[in-house]
Amino acid sequence: MIKISRRNAARSALAAAMMTSMFALAGGALAADVKSIAVLTPEEPTDYGWNQQGHDAAKAVAEKFGLEFIPATGLGYGDVHPQLREVADDGASLIIAHASGYNTAAPEVGAEKGVPVAIVDRPDANKPGAVADYTLSGHEGAYLAGILAAKTTTTKSVGIVVSGEPPSWNSQSAAFAQGVKAADPSVKVLYAVIGPAAYSDAAGGRRVTDQVIAAGADVIFGQGDGATFGMLQATETAKSASGGKVFFIDVIGDKTGMEGATSLLSSVVWNLVPVYTAMVEDLQADKFGTRGYSIQLADDSVQLIKTDNGSAEAWAAVDEVKKQIVDGSLKIDPIWDAKDVRALMSSVTDAPAQ
Repeated sequence: MIKISRRNAARSALAAAMMTSMFALAGGALAADVKSIAVLTPEEPTDYGWNQQGHDAAKAVAEKFGLEFIPATGLGYGDVHPQLREVADDGASLIIAHASGYNTAAPEVGAEKGVPVAIVDRPDANKPGAVADYTLSGHEGAYLAGILAAKTTTTKSVGIVVSGEPPSWNSQSAAFAQGVKAADPSVKVLYAVIGPAAYSDAAGGRRVTDQVIAAGADVIFGQGDGATFGMLQATETAKSASGGKVFFIDVIGDKTGMEGATSLLSSVVWNLVPVYTAMVEDLQADKFGTRGYSIQLADDSVQLIKTDNGSAEAWAAVDEVKKQIVDGSLKIDPIWDAKDVRALMSSVTDAPAQ
């Protein structure tokens, strides 16, 4: 029995290897094979942020190309091998693994099932026909947000509250700090981390934001997925050290239509439709996995939304800097490493888990 099991295992391994090799040689799914698109998200697509933008963009692109849409949402941050296999077995032509915690499991299941996968935070993992990374950076928009914050603060202190330090958060934190200093070098930038992967920790978001406000910040740049709801609540209820209003700058999504968002100053909004469109087009052209993807101010895949909060002077300064970035006279390079990000800050706080 042992010998038979080993022989069968060897045959299965050989068959799997041959399928993977054939998939790689064929360059992944061909144009006629692109029939459906699946997206996996750790939280439900109701966060006005990372999960919702990813889900909604994938749905829009499926409709655009006449593809079946296969959503798998609220999966958490643990092992998603079973869910990946399920959507692959459901016939997905492309699997978008929309969380950094999925960037190991997705390529493994993709190779196992012969399905192209898109992942984040692994730009070194691109593999023609099989794996495409879309580590995105809204740093150009975050730089503008820093200009806006510096022109809005009355306490000369602003805060950055993050739910972790993935590359995409890091690049925006760094650019925000750079924008603040470019507009007013005297403004302090207080940086606080809720936890290593506290993306959905709304309670932690509120607690840490309250601490940053108590330390003097009256404009908060928050990055946290579900945790941003707690950050927003803190800015809605707190007063600044000078007794004035505290403002919140969000990322990725647009909370302007949400009830109880009167403190919202702006948001660095990401439009992922062009990114997912490019993925489908790359599959059709047999170029999937041969490049990375980006978002930028020039094509409005990154935008800094304008609200009624903020002065005309502040928004005018933002518009002027935006023109410089778009025409290329001002270049903002992304900074991905957390250590380099922290070096830009006036103070750094790693909040203990509670």
